[in-house]
Amino acid sequence: MQRRFGCWPGWAALFLLAAGTILSEPTTADEAVRHRPNIVLILCDDLGYADVACYGGKIPTPHIDSLAAQGMRFTDAHTSSSVCSPTRYGLLTGRYNWRSRLKRGVLGGLSPRLIEEGRLTLPLLLKQNGYHTACFGKWHLGMDWVVKPGREVAALSIESRQQVFNVDFGQPIRNGPNAVGFDEYFGISASLDMVPYTFIENDHVTVLPTEDRDFPMMWGRTQGRTRKGPAAPGFDAAQVLPALGQRACRYIAERAEAAHSGTPFFLYLPLASPHTPILPTAEWQGKSGINPYADFVMQTDHVIGQVLHALEEQKLADNTLVIVTSDNGCSPQANFDELACHGHYPSGPLRGHKADLFEGGHRVPFVVRWPGVVPANSVSDHIICLTDVMATVAEILQVDLPPDAAEDSISFLGSLAATGPGKRTHLVSHSINGSFAIREGNWKLLLCPDSGGWSDPRPGSAAARDLPPVQLYDLANDLGEKNNLWDKEPQRVERLRRLLVSFVEQGRSTPGPPQPNTTPVQLP
Repeated sequence: MQRRFGCWPGWAALFLLAAGTILSEPTTADEAVRHRPNIVLILCDDLGYADVACYGGKIPTPHIDSLAAQGMRFTDAHTSSSVCSPTRYGLLTGRYNWRSRLKRGVLGGLSPRLIEEGRLTLPLLLKQNGYHTACFGKWHLGMDWVVKPGREVAALSIESRQQVFNVDFGQPIRNGPNAVGFDEYFGISASLDMVPYTFIENDHVTVLPTEDRDFPMMWGRTQGRTRKGPAAPGFDAAQVLPALGQRACRYIAERAEAAHSGTPFFLYLPLASPHTPILPTAEWQGKSGINPYADFVMQTDHVIGQVLHALEEQKLADNTLVIVTSDNGCSPQANFDELACHGHYPSGPLRGHKADLFEGGHRVPFVVRWPGVVPANSVSDHIICLTDVMATVAEILQVDLPPDAAEDSISFLGSLAATGPGKRTHLVSHSINGSFAIREGNWKLLLCPDSGGWSDPRPGSAAARDLPPVQLYDLANDLGEKNNLWDKEPQRVERLRRLLVSFVEQGRSTPGPPQPNTTPVQLP
């Protein structure tokens, strides 16, 4: 049986009717426009939970703050993974990343396509319902380059230095963003510290990467360089963020007339910032008075402001659902010690950071504006996950999701209405080394003795060797995950472990028929 999202609770129906959202078939052109909002989904890269001022940070982020004042700020929003490629898979498929072939780590810039052929994605769902779809930014989900005869590239990891020139960059690319539902694509294949250093438009590079170059990891610092490899002549890593913002604004202007006439658009803008290389442009260098990372966060916020201004300029803001979030926690490359000297802590009250199973690895800022539906200046403490965007969109459109799609997606449309309890009561989290955590309510079980990532105690370290095999935290009373209650709550530990096992064995964590596990999952 297909999941149906058209039968909403009475409170939601009344609220949305009052807001002007049409729950029955639209009868006029104006109603048709309001029935299907434009959607702008901005995914920042390595932006920490408290890097945003309205989440307690010291870095000025006026545009994201303004968006929150006009809409809703979630305080318990999560990525499915604490690193980038896996999170992006979950966002676009509504499926936990560890169900894919990628069980740990991230892809490289030359890795083949990760999203399975035939799988329904968020852009495909929207295309099927009359949307024009575009992606501008960091892809990092693999695409099928033409590999030179007798050569190879890493399939499920970052390519080695010996592999970076093993691709014929002059040949068309197969199975990139266009193959999973985007009408237009412009951006870079992976993180901006990975090859190739050139822009891609749809199925081809815009300039052949004929040079062998790298870039500083942080502006003004001599320590650290990006991975060296193929780069297009004239390619400047510092100009990627401005270029993506300009392309997004141009797209909004180009689609405005059609959007006003009843053909909405979906703009997915996965920025490559403030991830390394941390390279604010000249006008932003030193702007924060903190360090280059803080400058880069400010510039990222500025580009988001440009996109919001473009919506206003085209008179589209009132019927556009805007989401701004991040793919995981902040990276140590931001230089935590420097930030702390200015009273700024990217993870705020949370333990850990990017790559970790602790909350700082996967709890992220999540801000939503949808005028007439989302109450202004509101805050939600409901648990949501980036995998939930797909089911939420399906409920907005009142369409069925097939049983073999979005297996871990739970709509948070009711949470956006700010009445009633949240639907998600459980959450599975995953770290860079493939460690698992399972949460139910405020109780969180980590199936490892360590961070699962980069913070202490690191996996395999002496500090982790004598620790208990699992960790159990009551986040309601211990948000900083300091007091391990595993030995005091053995029944709860076992219950949470069984819940995770059931999600793995059923091939889904939402109601519906069991789905095959085509890539087996190993639990400790």
